[in-house]
Amino acid sequence: MNMKLSITFEYSILSMDYKLLALTIGPGLAIAIYVFWHDKFDPEPRALLIKAFFWGCISIIPAILLNYLLKFVLGVELDGTLYQTFLFAFFVVAIAEESSKFFFLRWRLYTRPEFDEPYDGITYSVMIAMGFATLENILYVYSAQDSYSVALLRAFTAVPAHATFAIAMGYFTGLAKFHPQQKFSYLLKGLLLAVFMHGLYDFFLMQQSFPQIASGAFLSLIISVYYSIKAIKLHQKISPFNHNR
Repeated sequence: MNMKLSITFEYSILSMDYKLLALTIGPGLAIAIYVFWHDKFDPEPRALLIKAFFWGCISIIPAILLNYLLKFVLGVELDGTLYQTFLFAFFVVAIAEESSKFFFLRWRLYTRPEFDEPYDGITYSVMIAMGFATLENILYVYSAQDSYSVALLRAFTAVPAHATFAIAMGYFTGLAKFHPQQKFSYLLKGLLLAVFMHGLYDFFLMQQSFPQIASGAFLSLIISVYYSIKAIKLHQKISPFNHNR
């Protein structure tokens, strides 16, 4: 590295806004740690959890490509109408993002020998989702004019929303792993429920016809958080490693 590049690099590091960076990546990491700490009976290997997180980051690439493909195939144009907003929220964004995350959960982690209790479905699903949400957060925050406001808002909305979608998906993926006779139906339920929750949340936020119902996104998030906590407790209770069952 020549002197000029070295000085430029050192200046960029020193001038970096670490508070904004922490506010951007902190929520995803905090949720990932929360879910890991609740894996009480047979914690997953940390190296594999880190891999899952980075697979989540990678999953944003097929999600973007699928997003464009679905928009083209369905002929979706965001013209402000409820119908087009519905199509975009449910059949473009939700399907593209949740199916991309599901691909890595199903084909990278589901068959691993470390996946040995139902709660692992939640753990791995959330790790992937938080990798996705963290990278998405970086893209949104650092392209916004008011980066701090966007980072703060997303810390309490978009990031935890991604976590609840992942818990729903992971809950049923965990059931699928240990009920092989119902494997397909459970996997499908997990994917479809995550898509529905994601689509509903985005639809409330994106629609412009009735601004007063935008708060429905926050209501749906609160309900999702409530049931996510219940899902975590249910899978903890049925863990084969829980000797207090």
